[in-house]
Amino acid sequence: MIDLTKSVTLVTGSTKGIGYAIAEAFTEQGARVIVHGRDSIQGQKACDELGAYASVAGDLATSTGCHEVLDQLDKLDDVEVLINNVGIFSVGDFFAIDDEEWLRYFQTNVLSAVRLCRALMSPMLKKGTGRVINISSEAGVKPLPQMIHYSVTKTALISLSRGLAELSKGTEVTVNSLLPGPTWTAGVESYFDGLSREENKPVDEVLKNYFSEHEPTSLIQRFVSVNEVANAAVFLAGNGAVNGSALRVEGGIIRSL
Repeated sequence: MIDLTKSVTLVTGSTKGIGYAIAEAFTEQGARVIVHGRDSIQGQKACDELGAYASVAGDLATSTGCHEVLDQLDKLDDVEVLINNVGIFSVGDFFAIDDEEWLRYFQTNVLSAVRLCRALMSPMLKKGTGRVINISSEAGVKPLPQMIHYSVTKTALISLSRGLAELSKGTEVTVNSLLPGPTWTAGVESYFDGLSREENKPVDEVLKNYFSEHEPTSLIQRFVSVNEVANAAVFLAGNGAVNGSALRVEGGIIRSL
């Protein structure tokens, strides 16, 4: 079983937002957290703030960047918990998004996880123990018409997670996906600034009506906090009986059993 108080835990995209909160939660559990960012200075800054074990830097959306990160990881203790959080999102007209943008989304949101799972999950299977958590989204189950490109990549992550979990049969390695709903981060705040300009309404007014107008099926009728997502990640890492699952932390937006 994984002892989170000593585990070497890599959280990708952890210099801000959900990734930072996850890194913080695992650090509080006593894990030896490896912070990751594309920029080494920002990564080290987050590492120092958190009192984390180490930081690595590189663009996981490229094969070259991934190899750079893996080279840095080779100098550290073996990763026991891998949390693939790196991702991008934006609102866009499906008919206006070209192949290049689709490929950028797949490289960043999907292949970044594929590359790291391919490199880091194999040693876990040889040892017979480890954890992989892929951060997907409720949009992976309930595709958003204004974010089809993003939604499709998040569906792919759910499928990737289940497929990899099948490879872990009979071991103490688990692979799960985590599906946050609308979560209040700096990126989401920026999105709402843009939405307020688009709708020509004050931000406060847009926020007040957002869930009733855009997410009426939400049962909590509010944004999920980054700490709520982070606590769910800690749960997945700590419970060896949960494997091959897609854990929803989306406030009940998805109306299905």
